Amino acid sequence: MSAKLGEILVRENLISSQQLREALDYQRSNGGRLGSNLIKLGIISDEVITAVLSRQYGVPSINLDLFQIDDDVVKLISHDVAVKYTVLPISKVGATLTMAMADPTNVFAMDDIKFMTGLNVEPVIASEAGIQKAISEYYSASKELDLAGVEVDNDFEKITEKLSRKNGLNGRNGAVRVAADESINQADLDVSLDQFAFEHAEHEEFEVVEENDEIDLAELAKASEDAPVVRLVNVLLVDSLRRGASDIHVEPYEKDFRIRFRIDGLLYDVMHPPMKMRDALISRLKIMAKLDISEKRLPQDGRIKIKVKIDNRSRELDFRVSTLPTLFGEKVVLRLLDKEKLMLDMTKLGFEEGSLEMFKRNIDKPYGMVLVTGPTGSGKTNTLYSALQSLNTSDTNIMTAEDPVEFNLKGINQVQMKEQIGLNFAAALRSFLRQDPNIVLVGEIRDFETAEIAIKAALTGHLVLSTLHTNDAPSTVSRMVNMGIEPFLVATSVNLIQAQRLIRRICNECKEEHELPPEGLVEIGFSEDEAGELKLYKGKGCDRCNNTGYKGRVGLFEVMEMTDELRELVIIGASSIEIRKKAIETGMLSLRESGLSKLREGITTIEEVVKETVT
Repeated sequence: MSAKLGEILVRENLISSQQLREALDYQRSNGGRLGSNLIKLGIISDEVITAVLSRQYGVPSINLDLFQIDDDVVKLISHDVAVKYTVLPISKVGATLTMAMADPTNVFAMDDIKFMTGLNVEPVIASEAGIQKAISEYYSASKELDLAGVEVDNDFEKITEKLSRKNGLNGRNGAVRVAADESINQADLDVSLDQFAFEHAEHEEFEVVEENDEIDLAELAKASEDAPVVRLVNVLLVDSLRRGASDIHVEPYEKDFRIRFRIDGLLYDVMHPPMKMRDALISRLKIMAKLDISEKRLPQDGRIKIKVKIDNRSRELDFRVSTLPTLFGEKVVLRLLDKEKLMLDMTKLGFEEGSLEMFKRNIDKPYGMVLVTGPTGSGKTNTLYSALQSLNTSDTNIMTAEDPVEFNLKGINQVQMKEQIGLNFAAALRSFLRQDPNIVLVGEIRDFETAEIAIKAALTGHLVLSTLHTNDAPSTVSRMVNMGIEPFLVATSVNLIQAQRLIRRICNECKEEHELPPEGLVEIGFSEDEAGELKLYKGKGCDRCNNTGYKGRVGLFEVMEMTDELRELVIIGASSIEIRKKAIETGMLSLRESGLSKLREGITTIEEVVKETVT
């Protein structure tokens, strides 16, 4: 298009040959379309170029400022696709979508959009600046997190061109294969999801298997190997790492198919693939995780291991895969287990100085029990692994019973639970006691049998580490007594109970001071004097934190050391309220106090502390 446009403009005496050469030189240095560069250099106006293209291609031109576009029409294509092709949907009549385009000759754009929407595309010409302005206006209210980085967008054409040359446009030769022993090249995959998912996919068809239809496993397996599906799955896995996601949620609904990433504890929409890709994409994930693609009625669990080449360095990624039958298909959740993100240095987890001292003192004891409590996703595994790492020496026998084993730790004997063959926590713990252990980690105390064996181990010269699901440290005592454990056994065996939560950190790149009335600070637990002097901070949002104002997470810790006074209260059957009151008197920081401490240090915001703690 560039050369033709230049020739037309010179032929009609709208620009000189010298000006064309100047614009082409500028284009070679800076990229972009010739028309845009002519406008940037002040050689010609946007309106003149639009009029010339309209006459040349016989396509009507429009002024977007005069149009009010319906939101339902705008939603027919994603923000990423609109930006990539510089297009904007204008109206939909029947099966025809009228599309404003800066380049009406871009058949790839029209074919892609036709494939995504299932509609015929009728182009009209609008100025590039007008389309960009309208895209900003109509898509600004979108609540989806834009996970596509600026660098990725700039490099997209170059990368897809490279893939096309290397692998061919369609069919199985175009697939970037992934297996347990293969490597994915990051340069080929590091592109935004919405842009990449449909590249070269205009001729691909997928048969949706309805709930009551007979499932053709051969067809399903074949569809899962088609190039667009394989590439989309590859990009999902690699992009989750690049964006710092902990989980990928693949969710089918009646009329929608949604993929979300959990980043720093919150879920964000990243894309909505066509419903036609639903079964093929889910089957691809199940095949990679070595699950049974014919079994759609029962939940399944598996793992995906891949090697990724990033910055000339190979990295191994491990995903824990869980499928769950829902009303409209199987939901798949992938948990990214990135060993490089495993923080094994306890000083960096977010402990207050006194709390860390207490925790270290009790895991250094030769026997007794240390319990870590909190909801799923509160960092309990990370804390326990950090403790094990600090205790892991050549003269210590450490054994763990986990469900599942999340990370492999060198020098530690880790056992994966298998309930279907009777290998549960209680059975594993019994066997451990015949294996001459010094330290035992039990993934979770779920029942009386496990709790009873763990306590016996703690009372017979072993250090036992474990987790429980309770709201705070004092209520853990009541939970164990309710399980059927005698209060005197709890009092004598437990050395320390720690409750924890994870909250988001303020992004350091866009951190700024934030004013709040002192009354609000007093309400959450600060004294009046401190509330008047306290400096608070907030992230205003930047590219590094995807405009959320937060980057990374830090722990809140409530560490309750079992002193003689607390043991006496447990033995006499005191309530968790009485135990909490006495623990605070003897130096325990509550979760709320730990949160206030993070506020004093300028690490997080009031919203995060209030969301995760109570007074």
